[in-house]
Amino acid sequence: MDPKENLKNLGLELPTISTPGGNYVSVNIRDNIAYIAIQFPILNEKFLYQGRLGNEISTEQGYKAMELCALNVLAQAESKIGFHKIIGLNHFDAYFQSAENWDESPNVVNGASNLFVKVLNEKGQHSRAIFGVHKLPRNFCVGLTATFTIKTE
Repeated sequence: MDPKENLKNLGLELPTISTPGGNYVSVNIRDNIAYIAIQFPILNEKFLYQGRLGNEISTEQGYKAMELCALNVLAQAESKIGFHKIIGLNHFDAYFQSAENWDESPNVVNGASNLFVKVLNEKGQHSRAIFGVHKLPRNFCVGLTATFTIKTE
């Protein structure tokens, strides 16, 4: 099934893509690999889900925040590459900031994993890594980078 149709069936829309906050590009293509720069829970230029998981942000809210990061990855991919050129999602790195004793990161990161598979089907299967960090920009609770293999016709 078509990723755009899958998004529609899920009741989701791709957000407006954000512009880089520094001297870098949001999508960097080398040969047939596309690297997506870190995406945060931003919806049409509005910063959401700011705080620490386990303090200001619940695990359930973190799941939605990570889902939004994945939507932003997909928005960048569609805008800069096109869904039709995606062979598959290779891997993503998920970053989170949390309270000291909070330990539910796999549940939060499933927000991205589940969305990628629902939208891209078998092309959304991936490996992943999860990193707890002391601080993320703008106090976002999560962030996400990803790589795709693409057709280079």
